Amino acid sequence: MRLAVIPARGGSKRIPRKNVKPFAGKPMIAYAIEAARASGLFDHIVVSTDDAEIAATARQYGAEVPFLRAPALADDHAGTTPVVIDAIERCEALGWPQAEQVCCIYPAVPLLASADLGAALALLENNAAGYAFAVTVFPAAVQRALRRDADGAMAPFFPEFTATRSQDLAPGYYDAGQFYWGRRDAWLAGRSPHLHGSGLVIPPWRAVDIDTPDDWRRAELAYQALRLDPGPTA
Repeated sequence: MRLAVIPARGGSKRIPRKNVKPFAGKPMIAYAIEAARASGLFDHIVVSTDDAEIAATARQYGAEVPFLRAPALADDHAGTTPVVIDAIERCEALGWPQAEQVCCIYPAVPLLASADLGAALALLENNAAGYAFAVTVFPAAVQRALRRDADGAMAPFFPEFTATRSQDLAPGYYDAGQFYWGRRDAWLAGRSPHLHGSGLVIPPWRAVDIDTPDDWRRAELAYQALRLDPGPTA
């Protein structure tokens, strides 16, 4: 069995009610649910939440909410892995078949392509890594990163690369923050996706992290542009 877990707590601080806030005409969480459903990969799509409004919205868009998340797993310090482990264990306690592959999909991913879920699953199935997740390339060489002190003075993080041509430096990638496919045993062991995972490269314009009102506006502009000109996905 394949299980999707969408962690969506009600206590977002920087963008209040972010997971149900309207985005281009639909609650934000609707996009994650719809991408999961459109992929056709999942036997169950579960939203893990502590919030009644989020639960009702999730059900409206076709997800299941078979339990409410405990308050201890819904505060500002709750990590993703404990929430996914809780969902796996509670679904199995309901008598559901054991899910050998579990995908954690974040709730604020309006630019998530369902095809990427399938491509990442194939990546997981074709190698020995415990996880597969979306990444995108840094726009500049990470080896050329600078730090700035309190007086404004600049210094390189990696002085050994100061004289190296940028085209000779290996590209750096960062987590797109969209989803993590993982094997059941990797989740339950608490292994880190970044240490035990494979990366599916997606275009930078689809890797939008929505944590502030400015992020939200940029995501809306990207979404509107995508609707006007779908173009290639990569």
